[in-house]
Amino acid sequence: MLQSTLFRLLGFVFIGLAFTTCKRDDDGTAPDTSINLFSVQKDIDLGMQLRDEIAANPTEYPVLDETQYPDAYGHLRRIRDEILNSGEVKYKDDFEWEVYIIQDDNVLNAFCAPGGYIYVYTGLIKYLTSEHELAGVMGHEIAHADRRHSTDQLTQQYGLSILLELALGENQGLLSDVAANLITLKYSRNAEVEADDFSVVYLCPTDYMADGAAGFFEKLEAQGQGGSTPAFLSTHPSPDSRIDNIKDKRTELNCTGTEVDGQYQDFINSLP
Repeated sequence: MLQSTLFRLLGFVFIGLAFTTCKRDDDGTAPDTSINLFSVQKDIDLGMQLRDEIAANPTEYPVLDETQYPDAYGHLRRIRDEILNSGEVKYKDDFEWEVYIIQDDNVLNAFCAPGGYIYVYTGLIKYLTSEHELAGVMGHEIAHADRRHSTDQLTQQYGLSILLELALGENQGLLSDVAANLITLKYSRNAEVEADDFSVVYLCPTDYMADGAAGFFEKLEAQGQGGSTPAFLSTHPSPDSRIDNIKDKRTELNCTGTEVDGQYQDFINSLP
């Protein structure tokens, strides 16, 4: 019986390797060679779990009520849709891509949970001066979900236990156990580079400047040198050479977008 279970476990591993190491991308980015033991549906389930936990904790995550701030949500959805309609988001029609605004002007942060649950802080929106910069940040965060970086990372942390659950029967408490780690999850440097690259890939077909994320990181770098560390850098590595890499990616892809800022001040004015 034990030998049979071990063979099943090895089978899961080799099947995962076979499917994840054969992927190739045609957009100039590195091939996806990660091993992810979560199904796409599990990404969605994890994101829903995290969304519900955030909604149940308004003290720490004061999410703006959409009925009170419809214009603000309309602006955020407009930017989101521009990115999703670029034709480059792999799970555009599979993930939820819900958007939420967290009211905290002191936090420069945004994150996207597995399955496409996007959270943006008012502090970040007001800190930026150009819509293409926010689009670049959102593209970066969407890439983390679309490239499934969270569950890649969780696979590394919980891989063996997940394999055991797959072989012996799924633990119903698994989602709660791992969802708690998602907000403070630190991605690998490779995942950050890939998210930077794909922020450019996503924005390149749009009217936005495809290297919008570079402007945001330039601001963060300046603030990091002159004051306290922004919250964004607590879960993301320092800009370092990332600014140049993002700009180089835009040049490589020959992106032609320009600054699209006509409605950004309206977006800021629509916030509390």
